[in-house]
Amino acid sequence: MPGNAFIPYLKNKLTDSQKIVVTSHSNPDGDAIGSSLALAHYLSDMGHDVSVLMPNQFPGFLQWLPGAENIIIFDQNAKLARSRLEESELLFCLDYNELSRSGSLTEDLRKFQGARFMIDHHRDPEIDAFEDYISDISVSSTAELLYQVLAEVSGNTIFTKNISTCLFVGIMTDTGSFSHSINRPETFEIVASLIRSGVDAVAVHQKIFDTFSESRLRLLGHCISNRMTVFEAYSTAIITLSRSDLADFNFQIGDTEGVVNYPLSMEKIRMSVLITEKKDLIRLSFRSKGDFSVHELARKHFNGGGHKNAAGGNMNDSLDNTFKHLLAILPEYADQLNNFDSLAL
Repeated sequence: MPGNAFIPYLKNKLTDSQKIVVTSHSNPDGDAIGSSLALAHYLSDMGHDVSVLMPNQFPGFLQWLPGAENIIIFDQNAKLARSRLEESELLFCLDYNELSRSGSLTEDLRKFQGARFMIDHHRDPEIDAFEDYISDISVSSTAELLYQVLAEVSGNTIFTKNISTCLFVGIMTDTGSFSHSINRPETFEIVASLIRSGVDAVAVHQKIFDTFSESRLRLLGHCISNRMTVFEAYSTAIITLSRSDLADFNFQIGDTEGVVNYPLSMEKIRMSVLITEKKDLIRLSFRSKGDFSVHELARKHFNGGGHKNAAGGNMNDSLDNTFKHLLAILPEYADQLNNFDSLAL
């Protein structure tokens, strides 16, 4: 459970009704949206005036979540987002540990005049940017950590269905539908509590994972059949997607979610990388098995990071040059990538 002085300090801060903003990182995923909406519901129920701000749009398969219709997208309505920040006294930063991870919101968050609080589970937090924080890399997701925070603040582990559903989505998506980051029994105990609070786990799973469009499914097939290269010498598979590829399959935000995980289903693959050409940069998503840390690789070579087995990074270069750069550094990690002993049960 969260410790130190964060909980009593937060309780004191939330004593009086006030205006609060909840934010998350750019390209928000299920954990970012789920944890942000859960906290917003909780704070609103306490009587606070709460706004949820996201730097840019989030995937369509998350837009059914309770309260999602009220999220303010900075890239679409910067004026309204800035006015909410100017009016608010508290700022919560969820699922990111550096202000720069908030993308287009970064400079406005740096100028925020009130107190900034971080709740996150990523490595190497920028702690000086926050008045107070709770950070724990051992938990599966920010949603799981937020559950623990709210349980201590409220003295209760049974929340409203809206809060519980949002927390459940955060945990489920950040664990790949309970396939990784789940070696803590507490994770399953929390999930059980959320289901007791009214979450329909089957229905939620279907809304997240069984709502592919035809073009999204065909894009997945294209990734595996035509854009995946396997490098046996490094136990690595790399998928590259150009802007032309995305256009050919009518790409929508969220359509590449989970693609990077598929190559790891091959027995002799330790690391999978998805390299996607965006408008302004090249985005890399890393996944790994066992003890190989893609966080360290992404942090050292691609201005990124995240978790041991899941990380991201960027390059301001061409798709081809990024691919070549990644190939050039693989020999540095050959011994680690080919050490399958770390996968033994």
